Amino acid sequence: MLRIVTDGAADILPEWAKEYGIDMIPVNILFGEKSYLQGVELDNEGFYKLVEESKRIPKTSQPSPHQFVEFYRKIAQKGDTILSIHITAKLSGTYASAVSAAEELKGEFNVIPIDSAVGSLGIGLLCREARKLERAGKSVDEIVKYIENTKSKIRVILTLDTLEYAKMSGRVKALQAALASVLNVKPIAVLSDGVLNMAERVRTRKAALERVLAMGKEEFGDKPVYLGIVHARDLKSGQALLEDAKSHFNAKETMISELAISIAANLGPGTVGLILYPAE
Repeated sequence: MLRIVTDGAADILPEWAKEYGIDMIPVNILFGEKSYLQGVELDNEGFYKLVEESKRIPKTSQPSPHQFVEFYRKIAQKGDTILSIHITAKLSGTYASAVSAAEELKGEFNVIPIDSAVGSLGIGLLCREARKLERAGKSVDEIVKYIENTKSKIRVILTLDTLEYAKMSGRVKALQAALASVLNVKPIAVLSDGVLNMAERVRTRKAALERVLAMGKEEFGDKPVYLGIVHARDLKSGQALLEDAKSHFNAKETMISELAISIAANLGPGTVGLILYPAE
């Protein structure tokens, strides 16, 4: 049997987990000396509440190889093949942990770790399409080839409402965050080639959201896409961006999801993003 596993940096619509048989290993969220399993011991609202009360950003850590071994044994039967699709290895050690666990479990399971080179809904869509291909009769090798050929074509474009979280998490220098706050600059981040880079800075929230759509349009034009919107505690902005995006793209399907807290921890509430996934 083919099992599909991802991690807490992926955004999976609630109905997908059951409908497509996608299992998610949680990321560790560390507040001081206390550790929480994302989505198990700490949900999104609980996370933001702890941040507001403590005035600091928690650290996140990837599941350990031991946690992976235990998780694989929990969800799979001996002889199963496990496609383990994870957040870009350039931002997290999750993929490396999966590789270590796969080595340990040789002979028990056929674990195939995959570096998605993306995050958020980009991973979720890869997992969903992998299951669709399996149900269409494709072999595991064909599914892996599809993922490897597709992952570099996925685009994740985000705009941050504040740099305060990035500052507290150490992602940007305090001076840069202070300057952006004074000037009301809204940064735009792009996940490309597995790396999240601050691509542009614009002066207003409205201009930032417009630029996010323009950047996506510049790359995809009228090509058919699965269009996803993610937001960090800002459903209203997410819904507004989705409505605007529908008129910009040749969307075969649209979806909206709250941003995983392991990513939101570094970007902050108010972050809104566009995910474009080739639907050809």
